[in-house]
Amino acid sequence: MTTDIEALDAYSRVVVSVAEKLGPSVANLRVSRRGTGSGVVITPDGFMLTNAHVIGKGRRVRASFTDGSDLQASVVGVDPLSDLGLLRLDAPAAPAAELGDAAKLRVGQLVVAIGNPHGYAGSVTAGVVSALGRSLPARDRTATRMIDDVIQTDAALNPGNSGGALVDGTGTVVGINTAVAGIGLGLAIPINSTTRRIVSALMRDGRVRRAWIGIAGGARPLPPRIAALVGRDNAVEVVEVIGDSPAARAGLRAEDLVVAVDGVPVRGVDDLQRLLGEERIGAAVVLSVVREGEPLEATLRPVELGK
Repeated sequence: MTTDIEALDAYSRVVVSVAEKLGPSVANLRVSRRGTGSGVVITPDGFMLTNAHVIGKGRRVRASFTDGSDLQASVVGVDPLSDLGLLRLDAPAAPAAELGDAAKLRVGQLVVAIGNPHGYAGSVTAGVVSALGRSLPARDRTATRMIDDVIQTDAALNPGNSGGALVDGTGTVVGINTAVAGIGLGLAIPINSTTRRIVSALMRDGRVRRAWIGIAGGARPLPPRIAALVGRDNAVEVVEVIGDSPAARAGLRAEDLVVAVDGVPVRGVDDLQRLLGEERIGAAVVLSVVREGEPLEATLRPVELGK
């Protein structure tokens, strides 16, 4: 006689396994005067990751879990320019989810979204990574920053999914769902080394300081001749230069390829963001650039983003 488990195909078994593993770690968040959203427990002592826009200006949040527990959570810090926020439960009550690495994702890979659309707790949808390397604008008062390497998925997202987990087939969290961009189109903030540094800064200081040069960019494979010239296969292509920014004043242009910062190789946006930490605010920084096949250097002084 065929059991229920045997009747499930491979796809269903993965989704069921992920839902059972991660469902208890995802909370339905209720923020006064802002409605509902989702959050993911990421440490055994009750730290939770969610979206900054879910928290807004709220300071106290209620978090309810699929086991029926309902707890108060305090706001540790909010970073609107990455759309990430950190909460801490008043008492640990749920297992911590394991954070993965979105840099390992591939287009077409199975992902599962777990959250609370329209307040329906523990809802699960599945789909695939439909694109990688998207950019999403984020704003904090007068400052605007592009969130780079955003994950695009066709797993169904609805209001209330924001702040919930995007999970790969192994059950690790690779993204925090952040936006519904259209029918069959959802976006998630990637979990990567940049995200981990943001979470650490929020835990430590409740805020994130960034050096800003004023470009939006994306990873790009280099043509063979240029790859041989600079000794690496990838760089960051400048998509846009913000007017009156350090990059604009240094003469950077769209389609320039940034291959190093102060001599340290840059292969993707994550590298560039990592190398533009708070220690470089106001300091002279040399960008190694390839323009129309020719190498050049641009010296600029990053400013603090948001100041």
